[in-house]
Amino acid sequence: MLLVPCPWCGPRDETEFSYGGEAGVPYPADPASVDDRDWGAYLFVRANPKGPFAERWVHTQGCRRWFDVVRDTATHEFLK
Repeated sequence: MLLVPCPWCGPRDETEFSYGGEAGVPYPADPASVDDRDWGAYLFVRANPKGPFAERWVHTQGCRRWFDVVRDTATHEFLK
């Protein structure tokens, strides 16, 4: 079981959360000018490092708030 540290509700079971992917992915400045290849890369291509990784989570079964964390993908430990 993974305990996810919700900043508002405290540590909760991972089944209460939904994973939101990589944190800090910038939205294209002018989306109308982005071609299909670059748009596909924006939507689907993400980093997959072994080690610390900034992620977004939402507490779907609790406060329903989004938050960013840094999690070690090798150990699943939440660092921030």
